[in-house]
Amino acid sequence: MKTVALVVFDNFTDIDLFLPWDLFNRVRLRDKQWEVKILGTAPRHQSQTGLFVDTHGSIEEANTADVVFFTSGAGTRKLMRDESYLTRFKLNPEKQVICSMCSGSLLLAGMGLLNDISATTYPTAVEALKSFGVEVEEKPLVTHGNIATAAGCLAALDLISWVLEKTAGANIKDDVMASVQPVGKGLECIY
Repeated sequence: MKTVALVVFDNFTDIDLFLPWDLFNRVRLRDKQWEVKILGTAPRHQSQTGLFVDTHGSIEEANTADVVFFTSGAGTRKLMRDESYLTRFKLNPEKQVICSMCSGSLLLAGMGLLNDISATTYPTAVEALKSFGVEVEEKPLVTHGNIATAAGCLAALDLISWVLEKTAGANIKDDVMASVQPVGKGLECIY
């Protein structure tokens, strides 16, 4: 069983949860050994636009997930130096794929996962990320081993594609990504 943990918190960015949720679950629909969970610190969290999302478990479950995907949003500013929050994560980039969208990189930096590597983030979070000593690259996707950061909500497509290739293989990645391309621009898919 492969588990993908999508980490949310209050004031998360909607698209940075819902797009990965949809695409990762397209893998689950064809492979019952694939599980996608939304994890948080409460039974439900509210997005920046006011939507409530029920969680499937606590953030500690991310410690055993194959993939840990941090969403973004204004809530990251409150949590990026919150030791009582950050120390609940015991992530291992040797064994797990760990990634973030936009300001979710602030949480990775707060945990020390971006020490001595470069990263990307949303333009309004660049200075906050630099405050951790991280070299910030102006790119949609920056990867180092099993750690990836993406910037700009639609860079989620690049990030999810990278995660799928690492964890499910090129064929599944191609099928999933083709399933969301505008008509006439994608590969033929099975969905």
